[in-house]
Amino acid sequence: MNVLAVYSIKGGVGKTSSAVNLAYMAARNGYRTLVWDLDPQGASSYYFRIKPKIKGGSKDLIAGKRELDGLIKGTDFENLDLLPADFSFRNLDLVLDAKKKPTQQLKKLLKPLAEEYDFIFLDCPPNISLLSEAIFEAADIVLSPIIPTTLSLRTLEQLEKFIEDNDLNKLALIPFFSMADRRKKMHRDIMESLSNRYPETLTAAIPYASDIERMGLERMPLGGYIKKSQSLAAYDALWQEILARVTHKYNKQ
Repeated sequence: MNVLAVYSIKGGVGKTSSAVNLAYMAARNGYRTLVWDLDPQGASSYYFRIKPKIKGGSKDLIAGKRELDGLIKGTDFENLDLLPADFSFRNLDLVLDAKKKPTQQLKKLLKPLAEEYDFIFLDCPPNISLLSEAIFEAADIVLSPIIPTTLSLRTLEQLEKFIEDNDLNKLALIPFFSMADRRKKMHRDIMESLSNRYPETLTAAIPYASDIERMGLERMPLGGYIKKSQSLAAYDALWQEILARVTHKYNKQ
C-alpha cells in the first residue's frame, strides 16, 4: 500500500482536482485505489457525487469506534473508492490533540487497509497543523501542487522547512506544477527556476484549462467526461512519473 498525500499550505492551487484525477488514473491502470477526503469542505466527495457525511464524525473515528473499512463508499469508476469527508473534520486538530501519540492516529487507521488497496490518496486541507503532522506520518510521499507564482513558491519553501524541522526524513516531498500557463513568461521562468532548484520536481505540468474547471459541473474526474485532451494527457503523464518514483523508491529499499 502506497499512501500519497496531495498537500499544499496554500489553497486554490488545484489540490483536489489533482487528487481526484491522479486517483482516477491509478484506478484506470488497474490499481486498487482509495481517495480519503480529509478536507471538511468535501470537494473530493462532491466530485464523486457522494454526500460528505460520516456517522459519528471525526470524534468516533479517531476514538476507534468506527473503522475506515465500514465507511468507504464505491464510486462510479472501477477500482476507485472514496472515504468521504465530514464537516466535523474541521475539529480534527482538537480531536487528535486529545489522544496519546496524536500524529500516529491516521497511520494507525490506515494500517488495516494495507491488503485492500495499492494506492491511497489523501486530499488534505490547506494549512499547517497537528492534522498535517499526522498526515505526514501516515504518508509515504507528499505531492505538492505549485502554481508558477512567487507566493506559491514561498509555500513550498515553508513546507520543506517544516518537514526538515520535524525530522520527517523518510517522507518524500515531490512538487509538481498546477494551473500552469506556458504563454506567460513569468510562468515559464518560474517553472525553469524551480526545476533547477528542486530536481525532484515532476516534469509533467497540469495546464490552466477550462476542461478541468468543468469538473465542478460534471461532478466526476476529467476522464469521466473527456476522452482526449491536453489536460487528460498531462494527468496521465504526471501519474506515470509518480508511479516510476514509487517503483524506484521501493526497489531501493
